[in-house]
Amino acid sequence: MTREAVVTPPVREVPVPRLPERQRAPRKPSVAVWKFSSCDGCQLTLLDCEDELLAVAGAVELSYFLEAGFSSDGPYDLSLVEGSVTNEADRRRIERVRAVSKHLVTIGACATAGGIQALRNFGDVEEFLSIVYASPRLVEALGESTPISAHVPVDYELRGCPITRAQLLEVVLAFLHGRRADVVASSVCSECKLTGNVCVTVADGMACLGPVTHAGCGALCPSYKRGCYGCFGPMESPNLPAMIGGLNRRGLDDGSVVRLLRSFNAAAPQFQAATQALIEMGECPT
Repeated sequence: MTREAVVTPPVREVPVPRLPERQRAPRKPSVAVWKFSSCDGCQLTLLDCEDELLAVAGAVELSYFLEAGFSSDGPYDLSLVEGSVTNEADRRRIERVRAVSKHLVTIGACATAGGIQALRNFGDVEEFLSIVYASPRLVEALGESTPISAHVPVDYELRGCPITRAQLLEVVLAFLHGRRADVVASSVCSECKLTGNVCVTVADGMACLGPVTHAGCGALCPSYKRGCYGCFGPMESPNLPAMIGGLNRRGLDDGSVVRLLRSFNAAAPQFQAATQALIEMGECPT
């Protein structure tokens, strides 16, 4: 008898069911917060958002924000920049920040107009250094404090000293959703009317820059019976000749007007032009 060969039937391959691929969560926009020459007040406004901060943190990836402990490489979808450019290191660094930022927003008077430190623009920096510092040769400083827009393109400027959290949140959300920020461009006077304030100039004869100052503070100072001193910078198309004439009629000489305009936004083009015109008339000190 011959032994028959055993034929093994082919094994049928059973397809292994493929599990659905896990959907990858959409990438959150990356946000960076930068500090240049400033007091940190505008950065702290973001941290002061309290309840809103949790929602913001859930919508974005805070990639770089040393004040809050974040530090990672770019590129970044949105950079918020506080502070002015006051030395050569600042100038080089802002160029690098701009190169790695899709959108760049400056926040506060320092970043938008040079800040209080721009008062150096009207004096001799070398003389200041020799008076204040024991070793002035160790201090690296440019002759002027300049806004960020003087060095790189800026997509939006948010004014104030410091900025308000409501406006900051509005700007961040606007950029995240690709829309225009809804920030009013009127004057502080309009905010006084909305809050029902009695005009401190009309009622009490106080010097007040409300008619030429950008809205955004909620008329904080006039609400406490103090004249506005322009910390949000000039409004769009301020009528400074009329403002100065009104201040003169209420007893302020040109020197006092120059000192009033030379504060947080002394180097804002409109304020600077107005003070320079008064000085050139020769009726007030530099």
